[in-house]
Amino acid sequence: MAAPPFIIVAIDGGAAAGKSSAARALSERFNFLHADTGSYYRAVTSALLRRGVVATDLAAVRAALPALRLGTRVTGRAARIEIDGQPPGDEIRSAAVNDAVSHFAAIPELRDALLAYQRGQAEAARTHGFGGLVMEGRDIGSVIFPDADFRFFLFADPAERARRRAGEGQHDPVAERDRIDSSRKTAPLSCPEGAISLDTTHLTLAQVGDRLAAPIAARLAGP
Repeated sequence: MAAPPFIIVAIDGGAAAGKSSAARALSERFNFLHADTGSYYRAVTSALLRRGVVATDLAAVRAALPALRLGTRVTGRAARIEIDGQPPGDEIRSAAVNDAVSHFAAIPELRDALLAYQRGQAEAARTHGFGGLVMEGRDIGSVIFPDADFRFFLFADPAERARRRAGEGQHDPVAERDRIDSSRKTAPLSCPEGAISLDTTHLTLAQVGDRLAAPIAARLAGP
């Protein structure tokens, strides 16, 4: 009997569109490794801020990036980033990081520095015996894995996304972050051509997970 195919799933969308909840649901349902690339950018942002580097000082950013040693720690079904051998803490959700992360993420050299690392999570998933990789972010289906087996783009009404963030105890400006990410020159936030688009405004987390899981389950079931 042939082994089931290794599946790569890309989930893109703005802040609080439901990416993380959907990715975790698919990870649990299909035993996929879950990679939250937003946390990767937050971790790098936090590391640069600790070094006194700001996003407007491009020379300092370029000088600091090669010194960051990136690694992966697989915890359960999550691929967590390590910088210089240490995983990030709660500081990646701080107000300072919230305010700065989109500005750092718009820097082409920083995105280039994370490109190979993010793609490398597929090999991490295979090495650890997962059936696939589900990666969430803002340029996964367009840049990181344009040939992913499944590419989804989630979106929701801005007011609903702000409500969701507030329910999580966070108050980062989702509309402003999306404006910055959508207008950057390198890998802007957009729905990749050919991706499955889903409005999550009036859907429960379970409904979103079910919508995304259906075509994957059909693929794994075979002809």
